[in-house]
This record gives sequence, structure tokens and C-alpha cells, in this order.
Amino acid sequence: MNPRLLLTALALTTTLLAGAAAPAAPAPVTAASRTAHAGRAAHKAPRFHEYVALGDSWSADVTFLGIDHTYAPVGCAQSSWNYPKQVAARLGVAAFRDATCGGATTAEMTAPQNVGQALLLSQGVNPAQFDRLTPTTDLVTVGIGGNDAGLEGVVLGCINPLPAPLAGPCRTRFARPGDRDLMSQQIAAAKSRITGVLEGIHERSPHATVLVVDYLAGVATDRGCYPRVPILDEDLTWFGARLKELNAMLASAAAEGGARFVDTYRGSLGHDICKAADTRWVEGFMPVSSNPPGPAVPFHPNRLGADHQAATVLAELGS
Repeated sequence: MNPRLLLTALALTTTLLAGAAAPAAPAPVTAASRTAHAGRAAHKAPRFHEYVALGDSWSADVTFLGIDHTYAPVGCAQSSWNYPKQVAARLGVAAFRDATCGGATTAEMTAPQNVGQALLLSQGVNPAQFDRLTPTTDLVTVGIGGNDAGLEGVVLGCINPLPAPLAGPCRTRFARPGDRDLMSQQIAAAKSRITGVLEGIHERSPHATVLVVDYLAGVATDRGCYPRVPILDEDLTWFGARLKELNAMLASAAAEGGARFVDTYRGSLGHDICKAADTRWVEGFMPVSSNPPGPAVPFHPNRLGADHQAATVLAELGS
């Protein structure tokens, strides 16, 4: 969930492309079945007027190509097609601010995030994400929590070039005899930070509709695909269960924190990293995507995933 190490490798390319070309306009969120909604919306006043998007790389829908630095530094790697931009375009809001940034945790809601330097090129500092909120903000989406729970470290730490039995499962490192799984403990511990984020949003934007957006079903809970994804099958299914557990925690935090929960997970089942290129909505560890074609950030949503996120948010809003 933290693309910054990968961004270092391609920072020169992405920076030059981002500075040289305007970001592409978001394509339609779905197929023609939602065209009627857009037509009806054109004949009435917008329901929301000021939309702020908060979150980490799965909300920024980070990319190597197609980076949009209109709202955040290049190092945040926001894609021009991420779900906040698609939602803002469909709703026709008068004011839109996208604070989402790769590598963000709940701490970056109230503190600036230095997205580092690569190849002597400054990637910038993303101001505290809450700085975009105002008393007149009436819509907020927030997708955060994966980095707080340490999921990105687990993904990288479980990569295994050797098959079993030459290599042991990485999940044993997270097991404690007679105790809960360490990852489960970290997920549970992150809940208070999520509810704290929601409290902070309500304080700054008391009239806003607040949506907590969960994580796509990027990993299945019943199968792996080693060696295509170089994580042992038992480790990948274990991780898939933790991802599902993370989303359950987010749903609970949303209910306690006075927010609405957006379930992108259920509708994305069957589109995980083990699927074919034209079917998966989350990329695997081969850093190439066909949606859109080109370099991809491993274990992050592609354009199809972003489209599903946007459609699910809009459905929750009745738009």
C-alpha cells in the first residue's frame, strides 16, 4: 500500500510525464446502464457542492503513468482516473479537493507527509489532509487504515522465490503461541485511529456526509496462484483473510463514528490478483497492467478497480 519504493525506480519518467501533459479526463464510471443517472442529474441542482477526498494509495489509485498533480504532489502518485475524481465529475460539485496520497496513514490526516525525493527530483510534501476540510464541506470520502495495520509490510515480507517445502510460510512470523494472530491484533488496534479520524472530520465539517470506503477484494481467501504471484498459497489466503478482517473493522468504525460504509469488497470478488489481466481489478507483482496499458504499482487497484470504487460510492449516494 506504500508505492514510494517503487516510485523511486520510475520517478524521472513519471515526473516528466506529469509535468508535460495535462491529466486525462476521467472516463465514464460504468457502462451505459448508468448513463440514465447522469442524464437525470443534469436536470437538477447538484446535491453536493464541496467534496473532499481523504485517504491512502488505494484511494489515490496510485499509478506510474497518468499521474495527476493538480491536487497533491507528484510523489503522492494520484491517478487521473482515481475514484474521487470520477465521483466529483459525476456529481458536478462546485469545489473539489483530493488529498489522497500513497503511503498515507491516519497520522497524515493532521500532519504533513513528505513524499520524499528520487533521482534528485523533489517529490514534494502533501499538507495535512485535514487542511482541505472546511465548515462548508458537505461530502467527504475517506479510505485509510491499511498502512496503520501494517499490511504493506506483510505483502513485501511474504514474497517468496522458493516454493514449499524449500521455504516456510511467512504467516508463522505473525503467530503467537496461545495468542491472537499479530496481524489481527494490529488491525484491531487501528480501529481507534479510524474513529479518531472520523471524529476529526465531523469537528471540521459538521454538516458533511462522510463515507468510509473499504479495500477491494484484491486477494482471495480460498486459493493462491504460486508462482505467478510469488507468495505461498497458504500465505496468500491467510493475507486475504486479514484483508477481509480489515474491512470488517472499517465497517464497525464507520458505524461507531457516524459515517456511512461503502462496501467495495463484495462487488469485487472474483477480480483478485490471481485473475487474468482483463479480469483482475488489483494488479499482482508483475509491474505491468493492461488497464491502462503500461507500468503498474503492484498490489494496487488498476483502472477497472478505480471504476468499481467510483460506481460503488455513487451507488451509496444514490447517484
